[in-house]
Amino acid sequence: MQRLYNQIVAAIRHRFFTDSGISKKHREMFSKSEIETYLFQVNEELIQMDVKGELYIYGGSVMCLVYSARPSTKDVDAIFEPSNIIRRAISNVAVINGINENWLNDGVKGYVVHHPREILFNWSNLNVYVPDPDYLLAMKTLAARIDGTDKEDIQFLIKELSISTPDEVFEVLEKYYPRKQIKPATQFFVEELFE
Repeated sequence: MQRLYNQIVAAIRHRFFTDSGISKKHREMFSKSEIETYLFQVNEELIQMDVKGELYIYGGSVMCLVYSARPSTKDVDAIFEPSNIIRRAISNVAVINGINENWLNDGVKGYVVHHPREILFNWSNLNVYVPDPDYLLAMKTLAARIDGTDKEDIQFLIKELSISTPDEVFEVLEKYYPRKQIKPATQFFVEELFE
């Protein structure tokens, strides 16, 4: 009962009173420390449920957490198991912190193929994994939105991997995705990065 009371009070505080006076629910960006805190809270929820889970994160959250390549991201793209239970934990964390319920979502699952990964956080009830940088580059390049943070993320990963030509980027792409999935717009985009 005390735990429920604390959650309700926390939700009210976070929903209506933030440092800027604006509810977090209406703010769309999450910092590195916020993402880590919310992920740890998912672990705490799983402890309460007596469940162990796995979470694989992608996209901007990896750029924040692993590379500090950007200060924030709008959400956490992930795949997680057991999905229904972790979805409930994610929802509880959203309520506690007064943030959007989709702060962590699995919309990315249709685009992920088998790839190497490494563990980022090994907590008591939740293991959080991230992809190797070459897979992240392939994934981001294939889905690239030419304007915005995707371009900056891709440029960062190209430097991180010491890639010096467009052909090397295409080699990484084709390591994971069939050539027929690589659109002409993607090819032009990659070539322009090296001009």
